[in-house]
Amino acid sequence: MSGPTVVLVGPMGVGKSTVGGLLAERLGTGFRDTDDDIVAAQGRAIADIFVDDGEAHFRALEKAAVAAALAEHTGVLALGGGAILDEGTRALLAGHPVVYLSMDVEEAAKRTGLNVARPLLAVNPRKQWRELMEARRHLYTEVAAVVVATDGRDPEEVAEAVLDALELKQA
Repeated sequence: MSGPTVVLVGPMGVGKSTVGGLLAERLGTGFRDTDDDIVAAQGRAIADIFVDDGEAHFRALEKAAVAAALAEHTGVLALGGGAILDEGTRALLAGHPVVYLSMDVEEAAKRTGLNVARPLLAVNPRKQWRELMEARRHLYTEVAAVVVATDGRDPEEVAEAVLDALELKQA
C-alpha cells in the first residue's frame, strides 16, 4: 500500500508534531500534520474554527484533510487528536503503519498545562481530558499497529521507540 511511512495518532499535546518531525528527519523524508493543513487552508487557527463554525464543521474539514494526506503524502504524517473519531477515517487508516502515542493525565498536565487554549478543554481541563481519553483510547488502539508510551520520555526517546517498534531503518 502506498501512503505515509508512519502515521502518528494520539491525544492533543502528546507530541505528535515534535516526534513526527524527528522521525521524518531520521528517516530522510517529509513531515506533514493534518492540523497544519487545515490551518493553512482555512487561514485561521483551529480554536477559531471551533468557536466560529462548531466542532462538526471542523471534523468535516479534518476528515477531508486526513483523506488527502493519506492519499498524497509518503513521509511521516501526524493526525489531529480527534481525527480517529470518524469511522471513515479509521477505515482509511487500515493497512497503514499507525502508531498511537499515549500518555496519562499527569503527563498531559506537565506538557500542556491542560490550559484553556485547547477548545475541547475549556471548562475543567483535567476532567475533560480524562473524559476525552476514555472516549477515544479504544479508537486509538483500534487503528494502531503499535502503541508507544510517551510518559517520562523526551521526544528523541519517543522517536527512537517508534523506529524500534516499526523496525524502520534510519537515513
